[in-house]
Amino acid sequence: MADNNNRVGVIGAGAWGTALAIQSARVGNRTTIWAHEAEVVADINERHENRIFLGGHRLPDGLDATGDLAGLIARSRVLLLVVPTPHVERVLAPHIDLFTEDHILVSCSKGIHTETLETLNEILVRIMPRRMHAGLAYLSGPSFAAEVALEHPTAVTVASHEPALAREIQHLMSNNRFRCYASNDVIGVEMGGALKNVMAIATGCADGLGFGHNARAGIITRGLAEISRIALRKGGNPLTLQGLSGMGDLVLTCTGDLSRNRTVGLRLGKGETLDQILASSVTVAEGVLTSRAAWRLAQKMEVEAPIIEQTYRVVHEGMPPLEAMERLMTRPLKDEITHA
Repeated sequence: MADNNNRVGVIGAGAWGTALAIQSARVGNRTTIWAHEAEVVADINERHENRIFLGGHRLPDGLDATGDLAGLIARSRVLLLVVPTPHVERVLAPHIDLFTEDHILVSCSKGIHTETLETLNEILVRIMPRRMHAGLAYLSGPSFAAEVALEHPTAVTVASHEPALAREIQHLMSNNRFRCYASNDVIGVEMGGALKNVMAIATGCADGLGFGHNARAGIITRGLAEISRIALRKGGNPLTLQGLSGMGDLVLTCTGDLSRNRTVGLRLGKGETLDQILASSVTVAEGVLTSRAAWRLAQKMEVEAPIIEQTYRVVHEGMPPLEAMERLMTRPLKDEITHA
């Protein structure tokens, strides 16, 4: 489906960035991935593999890597931004003047800035020149990097305030194994993608404590209610949270064995400390940082979010997961629909 005249640059060579670069190259886009680490650039160019972040998957021959971000921006019309939320401004700021009104920037990361409580859209609107605002889009949905690399069928959502832009990216990235749906609800798509990581830690904790499917289903369902309340307060569409970037991503991240966030919760539930978990990981699961930002955001917006609160207390205050679960279960009883 791709137009071969499109040149795509991927900013960020973690597992997800690499998987998206693989998908872009597969559909015929001339694709280059930028990596901060020189060894990753060499690995991709010389061995056609990213052994550090997505080992075991051979990359398409037409996919190459660079350590020159300015050069990548200058020669790419479409740029997929796959940088952790706290680092987006630092990575892009030195190169802002290189972006023109012809550039398209697609944010593919999920998170809320810990200090400013901004979503990726809010960060990009603030730091990018006004001429670029019509070229901003956001990709989210249930999509483990390894499964995309293996060409397992995957469906995601591309959101933009410009419907024509969402449709363009939809056609740019889709094929018979990777299907993009278009949306104009940037807020709903971003909030679903960010907050589901917090719920995955909570679900993992329950699994680690040895609880069964009942507890998992309860956390997922009530977690979606919390995500929806926050998204709606920010202006999101409630129907979005029933879709791929809401319920779809939530179910995947809370139940899939490939979920880094669920794994963090699982290990916390089994008694490990956060320091022990982080010391054994190459990258930090997004939900670790997002749990702090999400709890601060809920307080700021005066939205009741008990699962987010207790997850924050387990992750950042060292509360025992069993105590957090008991606090959730012994809250005052309420109606399901009309109350939190």
